[in-house]
Amino acid sequence: MEYRRLGSSGLTVPLLSFGAATFGGASEFFRAWGSTDVTAARRMIDLCLDAGVTLFDTADIYSDGVSEQVLGESLKGRRDKVLISTKATFRFSDAPNDVGSSRLHLLKSCDEALKRLQTDHIDIFQLHGFDAMTPPEEVLSTLDQLVRAGKIRYVGVSNFSGWHLMKSLAVADRYGYPRYVANQTYYSLLGRDYEWELMPLGLDQGVGALIWSPLGWGRLTGKIRRGQPLPETSRLHQTADKGPPIDDERLFHIVDVLDEIAKETGKSIPQIALNWLFQRPTVSSVIIGARDEKQLKDNLGAIGWNLTPEQVAKLDAASETTKPYPYWHQSGFSERNPSPV
Repeated sequence: MEYRRLGSSGLTVPLLSFGAATFGGASEFFRAWGSTDVTAARRMIDLCLDAGVTLFDTADIYSDGVSEQVLGESLKGRRDKVLISTKATFRFSDAPNDVGSSRLHLLKSCDEALKRLQTDHIDIFQLHGFDAMTPPEEVLSTLDQLVRAGKIRYVGVSNFSGWHLMKSLAVADRYGYPRYVANQTYYSLLGRDYEWELMPLGLDQGVGALIWSPLGWGRLTGKIRRGQPLPETSRLHQTADKGPPIDDERLFHIVDVLDEIAKETGKSIPQIALNWLFQRPTVSSVIIGARDEKQLKDNLGAIGWNLTPEQVAKLDAASETTKPYPYWHQSGFSERNPSPV
C-alpha cells in the first residue's frame, strides 16, 4: 500500500480507503448498495487491514446511522489500527434543526456519531454538503470547539463548489480556526469536473482529495456494455437517477478504451479506472466500496502497479469533455494559467 499526506496536514492516509455505505442496508436505497452485517463487515475489514487499507469512511445518513453502528462494532479491539472518517450536514430526521451545519446540529451529530461508532474521537470529520443558511464563522468555530475538545482530529468538506470552499478557508485563516484539509469529491473517468476548479484550488490551498464513487456510480465495473441490459444485481436499477448523470454513448466509448488497456495489462476494468485516479494531482485517497469479498479483492488489485503514460493519455482523450465557461477560455491562456494535469 502507498501512503500519502492528506492535503497539507500532517496526517498520512492510505491511497485506497474503504467506504462503508454498503454496511447496514437499512433502507431501500442503501440495500441497493449492499446490506453487509457485522460478521461480513469484520471479514472485509480483515482483508482491508491485510492489504494496508486503514481508513474507513462512513456518514450519519448512510442507512440512517446503521452504517456507523456496523463499522463501530466491527472495529472493536482494533480502533488504534485504523482511521475513521464520517460526515454530517444532510437531514437526519424531521426535526427542524436536525439538518445543516449549525452549531446545534454539528455538536449533536458529532456526539451521536461517536456513540454509534463506539469511539472517543473521529479522525476526519467532514461536512457532507454546503449549508448556505449558516454563517461560515459559526460552522468553523463549532469545528474548532470539537477539535479542542478532542472529539475530532481533522476537518474536511464534501460536495462544495470552489467558492464555498475558498470562502471557508478564508474565514478559517482570519480567525485561526482549523482549515479544511480534505475534500471528499466525485471524480472518475466519467466525471472530470473536479479538474476545472476544485483541483487547482486543492493544489493552491493544500486540500487533499478523498475520491467518492471512483467507478462512476458503479458504471465502470466492466459489466455494463453497449446493447446489453443492466445486470440483475446492478444497484443502478434503484439508484441511477440519484447519481452523477452520464451519457450512455460516452460511457461505452470509455469502456471500449478500458477494454483495450485491459488486454494490454491483464488487469480488470475497475482496476484500470482506479489506477488512473492514483496518478492525478491532489488525490490523497480513493474510496472503494464493495458488497462482497470478490469485489473488494478485485479493487485491492488496483495497487502495486501503474498505467504507462501512453495508457493514461488514451484514457484522458477518451474521457475528455468540453469545459464550461470560463474554463474553456482559461485553457487558451496556458502560458500563465497551466492545467493542473
